[in-house]
Amino acid sequence: MGPNDVRRQWADRSGEFSPEYYAYYGPNETSEAIHQILDDAIDPSASVLELGCGSGRHLSHLRDNGFENVYGIDINDDSFEVMREAYPELAASGTFYAAAIEDVVEEFDDGQFDVVYSIETLQHIHPDDAWVFEELARCTNDLLVTVENEGADDDQSNGSDVNDTQYDFPLYYRDWNDIFTQFGFSQRDVARGDPDTLRVFERQDS
Repeated sequence: MGPNDVRRQWADRSGEFSPEYYAYYGPNETSEAIHQILDDAIDPSASVLELGCGSGRHLSHLRDNGFENVYGIDINDDSFEVMREAYPELAASGTFYAAAIEDVVEEFDDGQFDVVYSIETLQHIHPDDAWVFEELARCTNDLLVTVENEGADDDQSNGSDVNDTQYDFPLYYRDWNDIFTQFGFSQRDVARGDPDTLRVFERQDS
């Protein structure tokens, strides 16, 4: 599956894993984990960008806890219609980009966002578009947080870097510590879960 096919799948997503699906379930323990990381590390006035924000359940939780300078990117246009219904205050106050990450990330200034985070979004970036990781590091001023499925130990030991059989979309396994430490970040914290691993990266010169 090529990069355009991957993007098209998410742009047209309905049913399971769609904006409506996540709005129905609302904020969860991952939403609170992101809130706690930010609450312990940065001022509430900090600029926060979520990659693949969907209908905004995680950003809404941040906003409800005092973080109002929020931004989001999502490739699925339906995300923002659902957001206006489910989280109207977030929709009215945040800044959002209805686009693929690959189409907007180069437009951001160096260090434009104090925090950039991804929850099960970077794991779907096609290998041909891996250049976006350096761009994300470039526009992140302080903290970069990944909550991604990195595959089981046996996947990694067998050299498998893509899961295209369990779901109807490909999931790419990556070593996020290896990737982002190349671009001026150090890994501050890591919490391994099932299936996702949460990693907090801090800019080394911050």
